[in-house]
Amino acid sequence: MLHRRRFLTIATRAMALGGAALLGARGAQAQPSYTVPLAQLQEMVGQKFPRSVPVQGLLDLTVQAPRLRLLPEVNRLGAVMAVDAAGPALRRSHAGSFDVEFALRYEASDRSLRAHQIRLGPLDFPTLKPAVTELINAYGPVLAEQALREVTLHQLRPQDTAVFDGLGLQPGPITVTAKGLTVAFVRQQP
Repeated sequence: MLHRRRFLTIATRAMALGGAALLGARGAQAQPSYTVPLAQLQEMVGQKFPRSVPVQGLLDLTVQAPRLRLLPEVNRLGAVMAVDAAGPALRRSHAGSFDVEFALRYEASDRSLRAHQIRLGPLDFPTLKPAVTELINAYGPVLAEQALREVTLHQLRPQDTAVFDGLGLQPGPITVTAKGLTVAFVRQQP
């Protein structure tokens, strides 16, 4: 009898500690979450590049893997992207760059975190004539959308979410923090 009570007491404390850890240090109102560090995001997005984007048969832009940065103050990611311009309208290849910012969304069909709401800064090509750079910048938003649309930054594996799935939770809001992305888990809708 004494062993059974001791076992129940230990089991009860363990469950309470486990529940507290799941809920986090902020108390019962906090949502359980999953964090993806910046290095892991950088590695995943690097696998999706380079990407080629044709411009009206005049030239091709080859966009290299972005160097990601966290922008927690606006809940977005930013990136500096190197780009090469080459093709029939140019005599040689020209290296340039541009900045981009984007929000994130969760895609349930493949459990991925994807770029969306893309904002592009001007493309800069130091070796191109200003008129040509201006022409390329006129197509800039379309080019960025083609190069970055729905780029997968991370894919949740079943083992990453198994505990949450068992509790009837699903990925919800994505928050950019100083350490990476935090995906909150919320109750599944019936």
